[in-house]
Amino acid sequence: MSDAAPVTTQIERPVLTPPNGAKKVLLHSCCAPCSGEVMEAIHASGVEMTIYFYNPNIHPRQEYDLRKQENIRFAEKHGIEFVDADYDSDNWFKRAKGMEWEPEKGARCTMCFDMRFERTALYAHEHGFPVITSCLGISRWKNMAQINGCGERAAAKYEGVSYWTFNWRKGGGAARMLEISKREQFYMQEYCGCIFSLRDSNQWRVKNGRPKIVIGEKYYGVDDAGGAAC
Repeated sequence: MSDAAPVTTQIERPVLTPPNGAKKVLLHSCCAPCSGEVMEAIHASGVEMTIYFYNPNIHPRQEYDLRKQENIRFAEKHGIEFVDADYDSDNWFKRAKGMEWEPEKGARCTMCFDMRFERTALYAHEHGFPVITSCLGISRWKNMAQINGCGERAAAKYEGVSYWTFNWRKGGGAARMLEISKREQFYMQEYCGCIFSLRDSNQWRVKNGRPKIVIGEKYYGVDDAGGAAC
């Protein structure tokens, strides 16, 4: 990667207030590019935050480790606690059985969000976090209503835990996500994360005369691209 990172413009951020005026938030994170803007926005509002990394959907393991390490790097830079949860991929595949050919944003994705948010909500309940949220909704490739529904369902299982449905894309959030990714030269994932999305992405690429995805190859600010597909 290059030693010279792009200069980030100054950002005047509004003060964010979590549900019920909570002072600390458990942020489920899928990767550094998606969580960078969310982390900086919450941090700038003076809200205590912990990152919860639970993503057994990400395959293969090489891709999982790349995404996790980039997220750890950014969390450490800001002095934010990072919880590295279990990589119980066997459990994820059991839940995905019969959904192998579901389309993106379909039933398999709902299952996947449910699984990850259920574990996040449980951790929040056990460790005194009144609010959980996720950076997943900042991606233009995701259905925000689907994500919020899964988050609210998971939080509702525990008294005193709520899901923050804030739209992280609005007010230029999506653009800042890309800007931060270039500034930090984050690893650029080119598919959602699961092995089925990798399969479908590569099928589309072959059909359209593009080379298949090479894991670990591209980084923001180094390789030209329009954005991650997570």
